[in-house]
Amino acid sequence: MGLDVVRVGLAERSYDIHIGTGTLPRIGELCREVSLKGQAAVITNPTVGSLYLQTVQESLQGAGYQVTVITIPDGEEYKCSATLESIYDDLLGAGLHRGAFIVALGGGVVGDIAGYAAATFLRGIPFVQVPTTLLAQVDSSVGGKTGINHPRGKNLIGAFYQPRLVLIDLLTLDTLPRREYLCGLAEALKYGIVLERELFDYISAATDAITAVDKDVLLHVVSACCRIKAAVVERDEREGGLRAVLNYGHTIGHAVETLTEYRRYKHGEAVAIGMAHIARLSRLLGLASGEETDRIVALMKKLGFELNLPAFPLDAFVEAIGHDKKKGDDGVTFIFNRGIGDFAMEKVTDVRGLLAELERDGASREPGE
Repeated sequence: MGLDVVRVGLAERSYDIHIGTGTLPRIGELCREVSLKGQAAVITNPTVGSLYLQTVQESLQGAGYQVTVITIPDGEEYKCSATLESIYDDLLGAGLHRGAFIVALGGGVVGDIAGYAAATFLRGIPFVQVPTTLLAQVDSSVGGKTGINHPRGKNLIGAFYQPRLVLIDLLTLDTLPRREYLCGLAEALKYGIVLERELFDYISAATDAITAVDKDVLLHVVSACCRIKAAVVERDEREGGLRAVLNYGHTIGHAVETLTEYRRYKHGEAVAIGMAHIARLSRLLGLASGEETDRIVALMKKLGFELNLPAFPLDAFVEAIGHDKKKGDDGVTFIFNRGIGDFAMEKVTDVRGLLAELERDGASREPGE
């Protein structure tokens, strides 16, 4: 099996993403290579912990680290201030100081909240990302976005705080539930739709192998996603411009999550819904052809995504989008696909009018029908 290393070049905040099969036992060695010292606090959830905590803990201890384990509940609804406070309590109770570091072992929820705890505990201690879901491997573990949700919206509280390294072991995908695996595919498709047509074409041609969790194919897909995201983050670390392209599908997706209180849809499922409907809007706005839109939607359906918007009034979507963190005084930034492999970024002042276009196009239908 192959091994790939992708560099995220951010001057003194640069770090490597190690991607391979069977890499988890190297975590202690890699932490030593980036000069991490002192006590290690591994933050995980019960599901991931039961599968991979022992391997990570033994590797860290074998490298000479004292290890504290902090277990948080599993689920997006727990990416909140109450869970963050409990992490602070455990870190303080274990006697962690500024020489210590955090290891985030889990999916996007664990990575986001553990990263934010690292960014804010004692005004900042180092952390390491060990993403165990496909979504976290191709997206959320890379780029330094950390944070928690607020009842009024997703990821409204957080910080840009880069990890010291990211370790991706593709073997963790063998224990990933099918639903979680699909969530990661949604984020991988995002890169292909708006940034690299070659990746979209590769996923289109390799759907059977991807469905079968073929590690060689996944090494190519995950590495490509990390490489694309690294290039974007290097140009715009704090989302002042270009990095907003990575929010393709997320504005509507976050509204879907907010309206359903993070209980009905996984993040990737909500993003898939958002991407399908943004693809429709891109066609309606003349940015993409009907053929390109149909191709996007057909691939999403082939991979197993449900694409209908949940049945909430238009006003509810408008209000939810109004609380999105991408909203500014002059409107909400929407990312549209310009064909396949390119994007258009636009400030939308009339969100109601934009969403009404979807209704007029037939909001009760699945996109593309």
